[in-house]
Amino acid sequence: MKQTLAIVIGLAGMAAIAADVPGYVYWSSGSLKSYEKKLAPKIDANKVATQPLGNWGNHLAMIAHREGDGEAELHAKVVDFFLPQGGEATLIVGGTIVEPRDTGPGEVRGKAILGGTKQKIVAGDVIRIPQNTPHQVLVEQGKQFTYFVIKVNQ
Repeated sequence: MKQTLAIVIGLAGMAAIAADVPGYVYWSSGSLKSYEKKLAPKIDANKVATQPLGNWGNHLAMIAHREGDGEAELHAKVVDFFLPQGGEATLIVGGTIVEPRDTGPGEVRGKAILGGTKQKIVAGDVIRIPQNTPHQVLVEQGKQFTYFVIKVNQ
């Protein structure tokens, strides 16, 4: 019993120390999953709502909730990491963006992707999309998809 108490006190102390580490952030799975309900009422005309979670210069974190297909996109100098939290989607990676248009420095958007590889993605998956790679998230009508995103500037 004393050993268990000592372990619990030690772990609590380590958590307090971690909270004092500059730049340290902890998102519980429950807090990330709660964004599905928080963001659903904020869906825009493109059927997406996002919430920034932090920006640390060369990388940022956000949560996105989709209730429809996203545009095809390409980031010339940004690597994307997707960590699905709920729902399901199809990710298309590679190929060629249809009707590409510049939307900012090193950012391209378009209607769709021709070619590319399709991958079903669900909660628990981890996806890394290299810079300069076309990608698009597709969500079937009537379904939704919520995912944690990390963007790393290269």
